[in-house]
Amino acid sequence: MTQEDGQLDSLVRRRIRALRVAQGCSLEELARRANLSQSSLSRIENGQRRLALDQLVTLARALDTTLDQLVENAAEDVVISPLIDVRHGLMRWPIKNEPGMSVMRQRMTQPPPDNPARMRAHPGREWLVVLSGTAILMLGHRRFRIETNQAAEFPTMMPHAIGAEGGPCEILGIFDRDARRGHQEGADGTEGDCDDARGAG
Repeated sequence: MTQEDGQLDSLVRRRIRALRVAQGCSLEELARRANLSQSSLSRIENGQRRLALDQLVTLARALDTTLDQLVENAAEDVVISPLIDVRHGLMRWPIKNEPGMSVMRQRMTQPPPDNPARMRAHPGREWLVVLSGTAILMLGHRRFRIETNQAAEFPTMMPHAIGAEGGPCEILGIFDRDARRGHQEGADGTEGDCDDARGAG
């Protein structure tokens, strides 16, 4: 066994114990769920028994996680650099363990469009927080004022747009796959583009 393999082996054992403790699960209970003896599970956690793949699969299921997450090497891909769209003032970070999700940061200077025809609706859901300034969220026929450090969450099937009030504002949004696709279509200048004020999502 190489040093790297030994480190991963030790990490997996610590993860098993940490997940068990975090879930308030005794050795006896987890052993029962994983169809192991209590002594076997204890030896696995303490490094006194070899880790077998079939046991890891069963333990991952019993701990309500996946084998990939259980054996993931946390030392890789810790720092994520943003993808930058200078034209639209956007920065986007993918979320590694949730491929359909991404985080976007945007600076806005214009108010939202006052023409309902320029508001967009598309599948998905969005969560956003105002980092600085004040944002105005138009959602259907309603108008919401969102101050610094306040957040909003809404289904993007409702016609919506967001912009700044009283000066520039910066927002950070979390998009699911459908909301991100709708936002990217607007940012690319296709139907629904709201220039500096955007259809949020």
